[in-house]
Amino acid sequence: MSDTPWTPPAIWTWNTASGGKFASINRPVAGATHDRVLPVGRHPLQLYSLGTPNGVKVTVMLEELLALGHAGAEYDAWLVKIGDGEQFGSGFVEVNPNSKIPALLDRSGPEPIRVFESGAILVHLAEKFGAFLPAAPAARAECLSWLFWQMGSAPFVGGGFGHFYAYAPEKLEYPINRYAMETKRQLDVLDRLLATRRHVAGDDYTVADIAIWPWYGQMAQGLLYGAGEFLQVEQYTHLRRWADEVGARPAVQRGRRVNRTFGDPADQCPERHDAADLDRPGA
Repeated sequence: MSDTPWTPPAIWTWNTASGGKFASINRPVAGATHDRVLPVGRHPLQLYSLGTPNGVKVTVMLEELLALGHAGAEYDAWLVKIGDGEQFGSGFVEVNPNSKIPALLDRSGPEPIRVFESGAILVHLAEKFGAFLPAAPAARAECLSWLFWQMGSAPFVGGGFGHFYAYAPEKLEYPINRYAMETKRQLDVLDRLLATRRHVAGDDYTVADIAIWPWYGQMAQGLLYGAGEFLQVEQYTHLRRWADEVGARPAVQRGRRVNRTFGDPADQCPERHDAADLDRPGA
């Protein structure tokens, strides 16, 4: 650490030692670093993921579809160890050229369909099964607007606030203040919205709730980055009401445990290949 302000060089070069706790998952080039064939299970849907908020969106969606009785939503959830660079394996890059979890391979038809980016996966599944995405034009537009609000807003929370507050190699006042301000603004956006309606897009539970809860619901419950007190999340009473209601859904409780490898061991289910995997003691 230094009190001397940093002056950017004329040409940026990659310092592989930078980046803090998760330095090994980022690099300035794309593509595979090694050959690795992805495993394939017996279910129609093959998910390659990790129990981060972005991964939780998809496993919650799949568990919600199964809870509705959609047998075609059965899935294998394979753990991708991003700290070990598994997202840069050739098989994963074939499914997601951007090397980010989650990635889905839909093998239910004659030809496999790859879907990457969590929002795209949610829309694919919602349209495939006719669930959690309104059909009426106005309601659909409202739902998709909030879904894509989450996709555009959460990087300020995760890559911005979360990185500098919890993971960066040193605490820096400017970026923490900058991203804490933006995180609190976003929490206030949701709090004001949820003062007027039960769920994010209206009365009904939709993909907007499924996408937003892993980030902002868990943030409001003080479950992300150990930052609940710092951000005074208890003041967002309407958001917390919604967060608790959604968090109590059985499918949400099941989905948030899939591909989870941290926290209470009782909440961890590193891989899910059958519904019973979530019912076994310690799974």
